[in-house]
Amino acid sequence: MSDAQVVFFDAAGTLFQVRGSVGGIYSAVARRRGVHVPAAELDRSFDAAFRVQSAEGLAHAGAGPEAEKEWWRRLVRQVFGTRMPPGVFPDFFDEVYELFRTARAWVLYEDTVPALKLLRSRGCRLGVISNFDSRLEDVLSGLGIGSYFERVIFSWQVRSAKPDGRIFRHALALMGVGPSDALHVGDSLDEDVRGARGAGMRAVLLDRSGRHRRWQGGPRIESLGELGALCAGAPGAGRFRWQRPDA
Repeated sequence: MSDAQVVFFDAAGTLFQVRGSVGGIYSAVARRRGVHVPAAELDRSFDAAFRVQSAEGLAHAGAGPEAEKEWWRRLVRQVFGTRMPPGVFPDFFDEVYELFRTARAWVLYEDTVPALKLLRSRGCRLGVISNFDSRLEDVLSGLGIGSYFERVIFSWQVRSAKPDGRIFRHALALMGVGPSDALHVGDSLDEDVRGARGAGMRAVLLDRSGRHRRWQGGPRIESLGELGALCAGAPGAGRFRWQRPDA
C-alpha cells in the first residue's frame, strides 16, 4: 500500500464541465446581439483556435488579469473571425468572459461533492492543479466547492502549464509536502498522469468516457466515486491509502 497526505485534482473535465458547450454559450450570447452562428461551427472553431494558442501559451502570455483577458480576447476574436461585426465584438466579449467566471457556464459532475466529502472525512488535505486562469477560484466558489481546497494552483499564477513539472513542484511546495506524500487525479494522460509522475507524484487517471480502458499504466477510474474503493484509511487518519499498489 502507499499513502498520500495531499490529494490534488484537475479542474475542468475532472470536477466540473462546461454547461452544454463553449460554442453553445458563445452562440447564445451572440444571438442576443443579432449575430447568428451555429453552436457546432463555433465549437469546431474554438477547438482549432485553442490548439494553436495552447495552455502553454496562455501561461506565458503576460502577468496579471488584463494579460489573461487580452489573451482570451484574441482567441475569441479568432473563433468568430469575420462572422461578428467589429462594433459588436467588444461588448460581446466582455459578457462571455465574465459569464465563464460564474457557475452559469459550468456544472459539477454528480460524483464531485461526495468524493471531496469522503476525502475530507479521512482527514486528507485537498488542492487543485489546473491549466486555468485566475477566474478558477471564482468558478470553484460559485459551484460551492471552493472551501474544500487548501490551495488552488493555476497555470497563469505559476507561469507554467501541465504537464510541465514546475506547476506540480510549485503546488507541492505550497502544501509543504514531498512528491511521495501527494497524488494527483485528472482526466488527461499527458497533462495529469504523466505530468504528475514526471514530478515524482502518484497519479490516477479519471477516464469518464472509458476510452482508455486498455491502458495498463496505473490506477484508472471512470468516476470519482471509485476513489472510495481505493481508499483504506480510517476516518480522520489524514492519509489516503491505496487498496492496491500504484504502477
